[in-house]
Amino acid sequence: MSSPRPILVVDDDDALRGALLEQLVLNGEFAPEEASSLAEAEAKLSNGARYDALLLDISLPDGDGRDFCRDLRERGIKAPVIMLTASSEEADVVRGLDAGANDYLAKPFRLNELLARLRAHLRSFETSEDAEIKIGPYNFRPSTRQLLDAKGTKIRLTDKEAAILKYLYRAAKAVPRQTLLEVVWGYNQAVTTHTLETHVYRLRQKIEADPQNSRILLTDGGGYRLSP
Repeated sequence: MSSPRPILVVDDDDALRGALLEQLVLNGEFAPEEASSLAEAEAKLSNGARYDALLLDISLPDGDGRDFCRDLRERGIKAPVIMLTASSEEADVVRGLDAGANDYLAKPFRLNELLARLRAHLRSFETSEDAEIKIGPYNFRPSTRQLLDAKGTKIRLTDKEAAILKYLYRAAKAVPRQTLLEVVWGYNQAVTTHTLETHVYRLRQKIEADPQNSRILLTDGGGYRLSP
Protein backbone atom coordinates (compact mmCIF):
# COMPACT_ATOMS: atom_id res chain seq x y z
CA MET A 1 0.00 0.00 0.00
CA SER A 2 1.34 3.46 -0.83
CA SER A 3 -0.10 6.95 -0.90
CA PRO A 4 -0.87 8.58 -4.26
CA ARG A 5 2.12 10.46 -5.64
CA PRO A 6 1.61 14.19 -6.27
CA ILE A 7 2.21 15.11 -9.93
CA LEU A 8 1.88 18.58 -11.44
CA VAL A 9 0.58 18.76 -15.03
CA VAL A 10 1.38 22.10 -16.69
CA ASP A 11 -0.26 22.48 -20.11
CA ASP A 12 -2.59 25.04 -21.68
CA ASP A 13 -4.40 22.45 -23.81
CA ASP A 14 -7.56 21.84 -21.77
CA ALA A 15 -8.45 18.58 -23.53
CA LEU A 16 -4.98 17.08 -23.16
CA ARG A 17 -4.64 18.25 -19.58
CA GLY A 18 -8.01 16.71 -18.73
CA ALA A 19 -7.05 13.41 -20.36
CA LEU A 20 -3.78 13.32 -18.44
CA LEU A 21 -5.49 14.02 -15.13
CA GLU A 22 -8.09 11.35 -15.78
CA GLN A 23 -5.44 8.77 -16.61
CA LEU A 24 -3.17 9.68 -13.68
CA VAL A 25 -5.87 9.20 -11.04
CA LEU A 26 -6.67 5.65 -12.19
CA ASN A 27 -5.81 2.96 -9.65
CA GLY A 28 -5.00 5.61 -7.02
CA GLU A 29 -1.35 5.64 -8.04
CA PHE A 30 -1.03 9.40 -8.55
CA ALA A 31 -2.62 12.55 -7.14
CA PRO A 32 -2.34 15.00 -10.05
CA GLU A 33 -2.82 18.74 -9.90
CA GLU A 34 -3.07 21.04 -12.89
CA ALA A 35 -1.85 24.41 -14.10
CA SER A 36 -2.64 26.00 -17.45
CA SER A 37 0.22 28.50 -17.29
CA LEU A 38 3.66 28.98 -15.80
CA ALA A 39 2.21 31.58 -13.44
CA GLU A 40 -0.26 29.03 -12.05
CA ALA A 41 2.50 26.46 -11.66
CA GLU A 42 4.75 28.96 -9.91
CA ALA A 43 1.93 29.98 -7.56
CA LYS A 44 1.47 26.37 -6.47
CA LEU A 45 5.19 25.86 -5.90
CA SER A 46 5.53 29.17 -4.07
CA ASN A 47 2.73 28.15 -1.71
CA GLY A 48 4.74 25.16 -0.61
CA ALA A 49 3.12 22.45 -2.74
CA ARG A 50 5.30 19.36 -3.15
CA TYR A 51 5.39 17.27 -6.30
CA ASP A 52 7.17 14.03 -7.05
CA ALA A 53 7.32 14.91 -10.77
CA LEU A 54 6.20 17.50 -13.32
CA LEU A 55 4.71 17.04 -16.78
CA LEU A 56 5.61 20.33 -18.44
CA ASP A 57 4.51 21.71 -21.79
CA ILE A 58 7.08 23.76 -23.67
CA SER A 59 4.80 26.31 -25.35
CA LEU A 60 2.73 28.05 -22.69
CA PRO A 61 0.87 31.36 -22.97
CA ASP A 62 3.22 33.13 -20.55
CA GLY A 63 6.58 31.63 -21.42
CA ASP A 64 8.76 28.72 -22.45
CA GLY A 65 8.62 25.58 -20.33
CA ARG A 66 12.33 25.00 -20.88
CA ASP A 67 13.17 28.30 -19.18
CA PHE A 68 10.87 27.36 -16.32
CA CYS A 69 12.58 23.96 -16.00
CA ARG A 70 16.00 25.60 -15.94
CA ASP A 71 14.81 27.93 -13.19
CA LEU A 72 13.50 25.00 -11.16
CA ARG A 73 16.89 23.30 -11.35
CA GLU A 74 18.69 26.48 -10.34
CA ARG A 75 16.40 26.69 -7.30
CA GLY A 76 17.36 23.18 -6.28
CA ILE A 77 14.15 21.41 -7.31
CA LYS A 78 15.38 18.06 -8.59
CA ALA A 79 12.14 16.12 -9.07
CA PRO A 80 11.80 14.47 -12.51
CA VAL A 81 10.51 16.73 -15.29
CA ILE A 82 9.07 15.31 -18.52
CA MET A 83 8.72 17.91 -21.25
CA LEU A 84 5.70 17.78 -23.57
CA THR A 85 5.88 19.46 -26.97
CA ALA A 86 4.39 19.54 -30.44
CA SER A 87 7.88 19.48 -31.92
CA SER A 88 10.15 16.47 -32.27
CA GLU A 89 13.04 18.35 -33.90
CA GLU A 90 16.40 17.26 -32.53
CA ALA A 91 17.40 20.83 -31.66
CA ASP A 92 14.28 21.24 -29.52
CA VAL A 93 14.91 17.94 -27.78
CA VAL A 94 18.48 18.96 -26.99
CA ARG A 95 17.37 22.33 -25.65
CA GLY A 96 14.85 20.66 -23.37
CA LEU A 97 17.37 18.21 -21.98
CA ASP A 98 19.98 20.92 -21.59
CA ALA A 99 17.46 22.87 -19.51
CA GLY A 100 17.43 20.01 -17.01
CA ALA A 101 14.50 17.92 -18.20
CA ASN A 102 14.69 14.18 -17.61
CA ASP A 103 12.72 13.21 -20.69
CA TYR A 104 10.96 14.59 -23.74
CA LEU A 105 7.76 13.44 -25.43
CA ALA A 106 6.42 14.81 -28.72
CA LYS A 107 2.66 15.25 -29.13
CA PRO A 108 0.62 13.29 -29.91
CA PHE A 109 1.97 10.62 -27.59
CA ARG A 110 0.53 7.41 -26.18
CA LEU A 111 -0.66 7.79 -22.60
CA ASN A 112 0.62 4.35 -21.65
CA GLU A 113 4.10 5.28 -22.86
CA LEU A 114 4.02 8.51 -20.85
CA LEU A 115 2.97 6.63 -17.71
CA ALA A 116 5.69 4.04 -18.23
CA ARG A 117 8.34 6.74 -18.57
CA LEU A 118 6.98 8.61 -15.56
CA ARG A 119 7.15 5.51 -13.36
CA ALA A 120 10.68 4.73 -14.59
CA HIS A 121 11.94 8.22 -13.77
CA LEU A 122 10.30 8.15 -10.35
CA ARG A 123 11.95 4.81 -9.54
CA SER A 124 15.31 6.09 -10.70
CA PHE A 125 15.02 9.34 -8.78
CA GLU A 126 14.05 7.66 -5.52
CA THR A 127 17.30 5.68 -5.46
CA SER A 128 19.51 8.53 -6.64
CA GLU A 129 21.72 10.75 -4.50
CA ASP A 130 19.66 13.72 -5.74
CA ALA A 131 16.49 12.62 -3.99
CA GLU A 132 16.12 14.95 -1.02
CA ILE A 133 13.08 15.82 1.08
CA LYS A 134 12.67 18.83 3.37
CA ILE A 135 11.38 17.75 6.79
CA GLY A 136 11.36 20.44 9.45
CA PRO A 137 14.92 21.80 9.76
CA TYR A 138 16.36 18.75 8.02
CA ASN A 139 17.10 17.60 4.50
CA PHE A 140 16.14 13.94 4.29
CA ARG A 141 17.92 11.67 1.82
CA PRO A 142 15.94 8.42 1.52
CA SER A 143 18.60 6.67 -0.56
CA THR A 144 21.18 6.94 2.24
CA ARG A 145 18.68 7.00 5.16
CA GLN A 146 20.17 10.23 6.46
CA LEU A 147 18.94 13.54 7.79
CA LEU A 148 21.17 16.59 7.45
CA ASP A 149 20.70 19.67 9.60
CA ALA A 150 21.61 23.25 8.64
CA LYS A 151 25.22 22.67 9.71
CA GLY A 152 25.53 19.55 7.60
CA THR A 153 25.52 17.21 10.60
CA LYS A 154 24.29 13.76 9.61
CA ILE A 155 21.66 11.82 11.54
CA ARG A 156 21.54 8.18 10.51
CA LEU A 157 18.20 6.39 10.43
CA THR A 158 17.26 2.73 10.42
CA ASP A 159 15.39 1.27 7.44
CA LYS A 160 12.10 1.41 9.32
CA GLU A 161 12.63 4.97 10.57
CA ALA A 162 13.39 6.15 7.04
CA ALA A 163 10.34 4.33 5.69
CA ILE A 164 8.09 5.97 8.30
CA LEU A 165 9.33 9.46 7.42
CA LYS A 166 9.10 8.84 3.69
CA TYR A 167 5.52 7.59 3.86
CA LEU A 168 4.34 10.38 6.16
CA TYR A 169 5.93 12.97 3.87
CA ARG A 170 4.21 11.59 0.79
CA ALA A 171 0.88 11.28 2.59
CA ALA A 172 0.96 14.96 3.68
CA LYS A 173 -1.76 14.18 6.24
CA ALA A 174 -2.37 12.09 9.34
CA VAL A 175 -1.84 8.37 8.74
CA PRO A 176 -3.49 5.78 11.01
CA ARG A 177 -1.14 3.53 12.97
CA GLN A 178 -2.51 0.41 11.30
CA THR A 179 -1.81 1.85 7.84
CA LEU A 180 1.79 2.64 8.78
CA LEU A 181 2.22 -0.87 10.13
CA GLU A 182 0.96 -2.42 6.89
CA VAL A 183 3.10 -0.13 4.72
CA VAL A 184 6.36 -0.34 6.66
CA TRP A 185 6.23 -3.87 8.05
CA GLY A 186 3.85 -5.56 5.63
CA TYR A 187 1.37 -8.16 6.76
CA ASN A 188 2.86 -9.70 9.88
CA GLN A 189 0.66 -10.88 12.75
CA ALA A 190 3.61 -10.69 15.15
CA VAL A 191 3.96 -6.92 14.64
CA THR A 192 1.73 -4.73 16.79
CA THR A 193 1.14 -1.01 17.16
CA HIS A 194 3.54 -1.11 20.11
CA THR A 195 6.31 -1.89 17.62
CA LEU A 196 5.42 1.23 15.63
CA GLU A 197 5.17 3.38 18.76
CA THR A 198 8.63 2.23 19.83
CA HIS A 199 10.10 3.22 16.46
CA VAL A 200 8.35 6.60 16.57
CA TYR A 201 9.71 7.15 20.10
CA ARG A 202 13.27 6.44 18.94
CA LEU A 203 12.83 8.56 15.85
CA ARG A 204 11.69 11.51 17.94
CA GLN A 205 14.79 11.12 20.12
CA LYS A 206 16.85 11.71 16.98
CA ILE A 207 14.96 14.53 15.28
CA GLU A 208 13.12 16.54 17.94
CA ALA A 209 14.79 19.29 19.96
CA ASP A 210 12.41 18.32 22.78
CA PRO A 211 11.11 14.77 22.23
CA GLN A 212 8.46 15.30 24.92
CA ASN A 213 7.05 18.24 22.95
CA SER A 214 7.17 17.10 19.33
CA ARG A 215 7.11 19.77 16.63
CA ILE A 216 8.06 17.66 13.59
CA LEU A 217 6.59 14.18 14.01
CA LEU A 218 3.16 14.76 15.50
CA THR A 219 0.58 12.43 17.01
CA ASP A 220 -2.76 13.09 15.35
CA GLY A 221 -5.83 11.16 16.47
CA GLY A 222 -5.12 7.50 15.96
CA GLY A 223 -1.99 8.05 13.89
CA TYR A 224 0.91 10.31 13.01
CA ARG A 225 1.69 13.13 10.63
CA LEU A 226 4.55 15.46 9.81
CA SER A 227 4.23 19.13 10.59
CA PRO A 228 3.84 21.13 7.31
